Amino acid sequence: MSKWKEKIMDNKQINELAASLREYSIACRRKIHRFAEIAAHEVKTSAFIQQEIQALGLPYEKVSTTGLMAILDTGRPGPHIALRCDIDALPFPEEPNNLMRPKVCVSDDPNTCHACGHDAHSAILLSTMKALVSQKDQLNGSIYFCFEEGEEFGTGYQGMLDALAKRPVDVCYGMHMLASLETGTVNIEAGPRMASTFEMQMKILGKSGHSSRPDLAHNAVFCAANIVTNLGSVWINAFPSGEALPLGITTIQGGGVYNAFPEHAFINGTVRYYNEELGKKAEETIRKVAVNTADMYDCSVEFTDEFYHMGEGPLVNDLHYSTLAYNRIKQILPEGAMVHCPPWIATESFGFYCKKYPAVFAFIGIKNDELGSGADHHNAFFDVDENALDIGIKSALGFVDAVQKEKQ
Repeated sequence: MSKWKEKIMDNKQINELAASLREYSIACRRKIHRFAEIAAHEVKTSAFIQQEIQALGLPYEKVSTTGLMAILDTGRPGPHIALRCDIDALPFPEEPNNLMRPKVCVSDDPNTCHACGHDAHSAILLSTMKALVSQKDQLNGSIYFCFEEGEEFGTGYQGMLDALAKRPVDVCYGMHMLASLETGTVNIEAGPRMASTFEMQMKILGKSGHSSRPDLAHNAVFCAANIVTNLGSVWINAFPSGEALPLGITTIQGGGVYNAFPEHAFINGTVRYYNEELGKKAEETIRKVAVNTADMYDCSVEFTDEFYHMGEGPLVNDLHYSTLAYNRIKQILPEGAMVHCPPWIATESFGFYCKKYPAVFAFIGIKNDELGSGADHHNAFFDVDENALDIGIKSALGFVDAVQKEKQ
């Protein structure tokens, strides 16, 4: 059996590999950024990724609608590592400027944009794949390059997990650009790193009537408004003050005629949480407040589609592999590059991978005040500092190197 050679991917080699791929990674990021295709419609994006996989001679399979998995099999015993990124964009227009200046590229589609960094994730994984293929003779085991479609709307994670289930997997690695972290920094910590969430959809059933006679109607709009205000009041006292449990009421709709009470009103929103027990209590609290408030106004509530849970729990980094990754990547990057940051309250489908396999999720900093990157995610001014791409490549290569060395 061909064995891993000690320190074959030393710090110098990893830095040189990342540097050699700088122009490639930037070109990939900009191309995918211009495509900016939303969940399950990443047709051009998927075709481009497939083209790059084919150019490297890797076998691959299509996953879900537009997702792809490429496989680097060394033919030698060793660890089975899944490297995963997301490829979809968001359905809203992009601002041509970031916080300081014109962006280097914008979406070709006026109604979509990459405002969460998935274009950068894809470019990093494509570059990492290219680097590892060039080192195939020095690797053991298998590496799966997972390009997940539709992370924003959850259309691709199950297909990718099903594809992985057909193969041995020891550990998974993913990453996310983070606008609150300075470019050049990386965060890897064990424990909960991103939240779980559920969507609530309520339909308030009242009784329609003329606005001159509210006594003869059951005003669904008034009832819905009071459900919202009551939830806000109850939320302050129902949960521990130190726990992150944001209640996000994003939609309240009802009526359309100025002099008529509508029959129905609707409330929509999300709750995010790190603690699963508190997540269950939050769901129970919403139901209780909504039902009891509706009863006060002679209305009733239907929870349409019940509560849609966008994850089985928070995204939790494995202790062993997080420590392994942190220690190796710290050796590769400049002193001070590995930083602490609090968990991110956003939600990621990578949490499903964490439920099934030991997993590590890295945050890669992209904030650069001089270049104008640093606008929050899902913001039309969001932009990526492309200097962060090689940091992402080095981190992914460092993770693979650490796992390979441990398993030799």
